[in-house]
Formats: sequence, C-alpha cells, structure tokens
Amino acid sequence: MTPRMPSPRTQSEPGLPSRVTVFEVGPRDGLQAESDIVPTAVKAELCERLYAAGTRDLEVTSFVPPTWIPQLADAAELVAELDVPPGARAVALVPNMQGLQRAIDAGVREVSVVVSASESFAKANLNTTMAGALDRAVEVILAATAAGIPVRGYVSMAFGDPWEGAVDPAVVTSAAAQLHAAGARTIALGDTIGVGTPGLTVRLVSETLSAGVPVTALALHLHDTYGQSLANVHAALRLGVAEFDAAIGGLGRCPYAAGATGNLATEDLVWMLHGLGIETGLDLTALAATTRWLSRIRGVPAPSNVARALAAADMSRRAQEAESA
Repeated sequence: MTPRMPSPRTQSEPGLPSRVTVFEVGPRDGLQAESDIVPTAVKAELCERLYAAGTRDLEVTSFVPPTWIPQLADAAELVAELDVPPGARAVALVPNMQGLQRAIDAGVREVSVVVSASESFAKANLNTTMAGALDRAVEVILAATAAGIPVRGYVSMAFGDPWEGAVDPAVVTSAAAQLHAAGARTIALGDTIGVGTPGLTVRLVSETLSAGVPVTALALHLHDTYGQSLANVHAALRLGVAEFDAAIGGLGRCPYAAGATGNLATEDLVWMLHGLGIETGLDLTALAATTRWLSRIRGVPAPSNVARALAAADMSRRAQEAESA
C-alpha cells in the first residue's frame, strides 16, 4: 500500500489569531544575499510560482544602487515581467528618495523602507547613522503616502547586533513608533542575525505595542540562525501578532552579520501555522515544489526542514508506486 503524503496534524490553541499573513521575502531578502546572480526570467517564474501557491503578500525586489546589491540590479526589468494576480501585492524595498522614484517609474505601487536599531549596522548596511536612516525612511514614507503608495517599515537588528551585542528595546520601540507615526502601514521587527528567543520576543512585542504601534500593524522578520524562529513566532502569536515574514526554502542571510543563516523558511512556518489550525491561504505542497524547483536550478540545497521532509516522502512514494506498477 502506497503511503499518503505527510501533512500537519491539526490541533488549534485557544487565543491565537485565526488567520496569519505570511509576507514572502524570498525574491528580495532571500536572493540578495546569495552568492549567485539568478537570471531575471528565473526570478519572474519564482514570483509566478509563489503567487500560484497562494502568496498574496510578496516582496519582489529592491531598488538599491546595483553596486550595493548586484543580485538585484535587474529590479526594473523584473517588475516589467511580473503578472501580479488581482488582490496580490508586489512590494519593492527602496533605500531613499531616488530609489522610490525608480520604483514608481518601474510601476511599483507599494514599497518598504528599512532603519536600524544599532549604529554599527546603520553604518555598515545603510551607509548612514541611525538618525539619518530614520530621517530618510520618514521622508520616503511621507512622499510615498502622498502619492497613494503604501509603505512597510523594517527595524533591523531589533533583537541583537553582531558588533554591539544586546540592543536596547527602547531604541527599537522608538524607531517602530516613529515609522508608524509617519504613516508606515506595517512595522516589521527584524531579528536580522537570528539571536532572538521567545522571552525576548515577548518583551519586544509587548513594549512596541505599549509604544503605540497597534498589533494589527506589527510583524516579525525572523532569521533561523539558532533554530529559534518558530518558537518566537509562537510566542508572538500568543500576543496577537498575525503577520510574519518568511522566505521560500529558507533563502537569505545577512551579509553584514557573520554566521547569520537564512530567513525563517516559508514551508516550515506554514506547516506550524496549519498545524495550529491557522489559515494562511497558502498551498504547502506547491510551496515545497517551488523550493525543489529553485534548488535544482541553482544547484544549491534548501535548508527548509519541511521541504526536505516532503521531498523525501515524495521520493519514497514514487519508488513504491514504481515497484507496485
């Protein structure tokens, strides 16, 4: 008898959100830190596969200078190739007003901005100070909002910094509150190097909410360096957070943080959420197939636990079917 393909065993937990937004960052944050430069056509197909798998919240690229991130030098060309489904988002990160104008000229209708919770990261990644990064982000938010373009804000290094160590939560909450006050619709607290733990997650989320950012505007952007990202998601779910960033196959790492591994894998997050009875609108099987497809093209195995497990189960099922044929 051929075994069934695995699926999450569902057991809901009282008090958790009934639906969660999974904000997919693989095409942008995932690919920008990989050593290979993925062809534009492959990126476009990746986005199309993600949309077909149910993704409606997708960060597709970044309009930064090509000398900064050559992996995303084709931002305008990629946007021109995309066929975004009705009701879906195609978000692009912009570093400043010039990037915003490039994005608008390319046809982008939603952008994201990033600030830092540490001076060292602001200097290394944003080429400015913390205050300078916040000023630039607010300038973009105001200009974009005036043009009818929604903005998503990131606070990077919110959980810890590779040069400075612990980050003062008050700095994080202040930056988050200022982005929200300027008009950013969503504020994503970033565990850029993956050092967060559930207790720290509870503290940062709680203090950000107390600083005036509503839970409906709060998201977490987690990396899985120490294997804590799903535990941190669960801690945040209990506080009502209902939006989490993830990257297909666990793509991406912070190039400025030694040892930082990929983002929380989309498949791993969706497996847990579905197991909790939380709706995402995402097709887990299609997501895993997309990871396998991209891994084959790039010749690089994906770190996603769920993608590996489903691939092994599929191989076993196919082998048994061939034996019984």
